[in-house]
Amino acid sequence: MKIARNRGWRIAQKQRNKSRDVHTALLHFRGEKNWKMLYTRSDKLSRAVQLGIEYPRITTQQLAKRGLEEYQFANERPFYMQS
Repeated sequence: MKIARNRGWRIAQKQRNKSRDVHTALLHFRGEKNWKMLYTRSDKLSRAVQLGIEYPRITTQQLAKRGLEEYQFANERPFYMQS
């Protein structure tokens, strides 16, 4: 016996099995993967940790300025605080 699997058969199967597919999408939402769609800073920070990237990105100028400030601060300590 040959079953005619035409458009009508596919529509009937879809109607019959529709209730199975409703809950799976709702239960398995895994969050946004597109970086541009991440809105809050906390979401971006947690996603950056997962991806292993540095966020927020720090330029070499910012790193140099920070290092210079730390160096100057270390030299400004009074004599009794130096080790």
